[in-house]
Amino acid sequence: MSKIINQTRINEFGEINGNGRIFVNPRTATITDLSDIKILHCGVDTVRQMYKGRVNPEVLTLFQEPNILEFAGYTWHACRVGRDSGYQYKLQNSDLGLILLIKNFNQHQADIGSHLKIEVSPHFLLANDAEKVQHTLDSLADKVLDDWSHNYCAVHVALDVQGWEPSADIVQRMNCRSQKIVDMSGISSFEFNATASVYGRGESYLFGSPTACQLSIYNKTIQAKATDKLDYWESVWGLQTTDLLVKVYDDSASVWRIELRYHHNVIKQFAQGSIDVSTGEVINPMSYLSLAPHLDGILKYGFEQFKLLSKEHKNVLSADWCLFSSDPKVNTGLFSLIDETEYKRYYKSASGFSGKNIELFLGNFVSIIAREKVGATKAFEALKQWDCWAVIVEFFEEKGKTERDIYRWIRDKLTERVVRWGVAV
Repeated sequence: MSKIINQTRINEFGEINGNGRIFVNPRTATITDLSDIKILHCGVDTVRQMYKGRVNPEVLTLFQEPNILEFAGYTWHACRVGRDSGYQYKLQNSDLGLILLIKNFNQHQADIGSHLKIEVSPHFLLANDAEKVQHTLDSLADKVLDDWSHNYCAVHVALDVQGWEPSADIVQRMNCRSQKIVDMSGISSFEFNATASVYGRGESYLFGSPTACQLSIYNKTIQAKATDKLDYWESVWGLQTTDLLVKVYDDSASVWRIELRYHHNVIKQFAQGSIDVSTGEVINPMSYLSLAPHLDGILKYGFEQFKLLSKEHKNVLSADWCLFSSDPKVNTGLFSLIDETEYKRYYKSASGFSGKNIELFLGNFVSIIAREKVGATKAFEALKQWDCWAVIVEFFEEKGKTERDIYRWIRDKLTERVVRWGVAV
C-alpha cells in the first residue's frame, strides 16, 4: 500500500487552517464538514505505576482476613486476589481512586522484585496534578516496600467526543498491523487476543493486543451509566465551553470515547528508544511524573499506529481521524516535551543473542526435565534460582508475558513432551 496521506484542513473561508473544521480529500476532492463534532475532553484516564522492592513483612499481616482497615493515612478494603492478577493481595479505596496490588505471586517477598502495582483512577488524576499524583503513589510505595524503585508504568489516554460515532464499516477501514478480525457482537466479557473485535452490538470496538498498544472505541455514555459514573463524567464534559462561555456538552446526545492504551512494556520501549533532540540522551522515564511530558508525543504515536481510512480512497486518512489526530484540543493538558523529543520504540529482536538462545535453552531444559521425570513446579523453582533467570524473565516480558506465563509454558511443553514424544531426549 502507498503512503497514507492526510486530508487538507481549511476554514469557512477556504483558507488552509490548522483549526478549520472543513476537510478536503486530495485524491477525490470530496469535502467533509466536521463543524458539528464537539471535543469534550482529552486526558490521561488510567495510570498503573509499577514498583520494584522488598515487601515490608508488616504489610502482609493486613491480609489475614478480608476487612476494612487504616493504612498510610487512608481507609482501605484489604483482601486476597486471584493468581491471574500476578499479585497476592489488594488494598482498594474506590472513593479515593487507588488500588494497590501487592506481593508478586512468583517472587519471594524478601527478594527485590516487581512486588507493587498502583492503579490510579481517572477522578484521582483529574483532581491532582502530576506532581501530587506521583508524591501520593511514592508515599504509599514507601509504606509497602523496602528499597523500592520505579519500574515504568502503563497509561490510558482518552478522547471524548460528541456529534460523531463510528461507522458500521470501521473495522474494515481501520489500518493497523494485522488484518485478523474477530466478531464478538453481543458478548459482554471475553479474553481478547485478536487484533480487532466488535462487541455490545456495535457499541464498542477494540483493536490491538492488551500487552501492546491498543485502541478502544466505545459509547462512554452507556458505559458511564452502567458503572453509575455518568454524573461525574457529565461534570467533566460540562467544563468545555465556547469563546462566549456557552456550554458545549449536550446531555441528550451520546458521548463516544476514543481511548489509546499503552502496556507498560510499550512505555518501556518508548523510554529506551526515544531521545532528547538537543542532547541525544535517551529519555527513559520510569515514573508517571517523568513520563507525563511525553504523553502528547505517545498519544500522537498511537494515532499513527491506528489509521482510519476514508471511504473514498484507501490511501487517504478519513476526515474525522485527521481531526482527532491533529486538532490542537487533542492533548493531555500536561506540560509537553513533544517538540524537544524524537519518539521511537526500542525493540529487542527475538532472533538476537538472548532471544534465540533462550528459546533453544528452554527447549532443551524441557527435554532434560522430562527425561529425569522432574515436575513442572519443581523445575520452575529450580530455574528461578539460576543466575540467568532475570534474562529469561526480561525475554518473556518483552512479549507481554509474566512469570506465571513462564511456568505455564514449561508445564504445557513438559506435558506435550511426555505425552506426544515420550521422555527420551
